[in-house]
Amino acid sequence: MKRSVFRDYDQAELDRQYDQRAWAPNAIELINRYGADSAAVRTRTGEPDRYNYGGTRAECLDLFRTHRTPAPVHVFVHGGAWRLLSADDSAFPAETFVRAGAHYVALDFAPLPQVPLDLMVDQVRSAIAWLHRYAVQFGGDPDRIFVSGHSSGAHLAAAVATTDWKARFGLPQDVVRGVLCCSGIYDLEPVRLSARNDYVQLDDTLVETLSPLRHVANLRCPVAVGVGERESDEFKRQAREFAAVLEEHGVPVEMFEGAGLNHFEIVTTLASPAGLLGRIALHQMGLSLG
Repeated sequence: MKRSVFRDYDQAELDRQYDQRAWAPNAIELINRYGADSAAVRTRTGEPDRYNYGGTRAECLDLFRTHRTPAPVHVFVHGGAWRLLSADDSAFPAETFVRAGAHYVALDFAPLPQVPLDLMVDQVRSAIAWLHRYAVQFGGDPDRIFVSGHSSGAHLAAAVATTDWKARFGLPQDVVRGVLCCSGIYDLEPVRLSARNDYVQLDDTLVETLSPLRHVANLRCPVAVGVGERESDEFKRQAREFAAVLEEHGVPVEMFEGAGLNHFEIVTTLASPAGLLGRIALHQMGLSLG
């Protein structure tokens, strides 16, 4: 008899649930496309401004400026299982936001295993704090910072949204005005029990500290949370349960599912104002869909 490790999953099935490449035969093609499409955007728009937001070489961000000021700021936190991809691979949605009148920011941060996950979360939070403090200097509106994230980046975006900003940075609790979390993990306990923990290195303390679902009392903004139709059952459950807990705490929440889309396809819809994520993000920011 197979032994259940988490819910009704044995070890092999739990590992499969948290390996999205097992559910998407075109995963490698799409991951490569992120970088190619991002390079094409930089060719059309010019290179972004690059800033250090922290004290290490990894703590940098790419800023694509819009034509109007002061403008809202949309920050994209890339995925990659906490260990792959970069800001270079994350420029592909920039034109959607720049044309709509928002600055677009793609984050870099140190990957696993170069740093532990708690330090990675702190780096992303520090990037948002930096943007709030310096927004006026680059023509941004510090009162209109929005964050989106995909896959492990959705976990990081949700961790940002559930930050105790006053305690950690001495900033207002509503630093982030809206969050879009796509295909993310919001309770890390099953990750701790899966094969991924060989490199994520979670223990009970880190699961408690870094699981956004357990810190929703800190949220002060609307959240859109969703998943692709062709993702694993566990990723769908994570989205549903995060949305349900948000609703229970009175957080304005929008739940969505990308019809016919897998884990790696759905994020590409952020690159079009007519795409699923593009529409949601622009609507959240109060910007035109044109």
